[in-house]
Amino acid sequence: MVNETHARILLAAREMLSADGTVSLDSVARQVGLTKPGLMHHFPSKEAMMVALVDAVIDQWEEQLTETLGAEPAEVGAVDRIGAYARFVLSQDFDRSDVVVFADPRLHRTLVARWEERMTPWWSVPEDATETMRTRLLAVRLLADGAWFASATGMLVPGPEERRRLRLLVEELLAGAR
Repeated sequence: MVNETHARILLAAREMLSADGTVSLDSVARQVGLTKPGLMHHFPSKEAMMVALVDAVIDQWEEQLTETLGAEPAEVGAVDRIGAYARFVLSQDFDRSDVVVFADPRLHRTLVARWEERMTPWWSVPEDATETMRTRLLAVRLLADGAWFASATGMLVPGPEERRRLRLLVEELLAGAR
């Protein structure tokens, strides 16, 4: 269970990322009214804080993804899981804090490893999947990843009509993957 101070620290770090701010132990400590040693009582390093921030973002995503899917990811097949991911992404707006995995180049490998570990249950495709199924599911995931990245960075964001057409394309790709 996350204590109140822990949650305040992560919220402050996420807000700083959303505002295109720099996240450091010092800047987050100032934001929440702690000393750097006080913050380090909760997160002994920037790496620990950033991994916890990745977890906080994915916790929120998983809640929404599970709601979109209507089940836990282990209870359904790859087509349904990856479809839920694409539908979720194409129906949401994101900000810079949703791309926390890219927030610190020095921690890139650690943050990417954590992101992959947490998101693999949503993205994995069975080993025995046909080549057509694999290709279509990869196309859907990459389409969704691109929409997520565009929204989170504010770069070439698809408008409502484009999102609608992308959702139709996702459904076509998924139908061919079944």
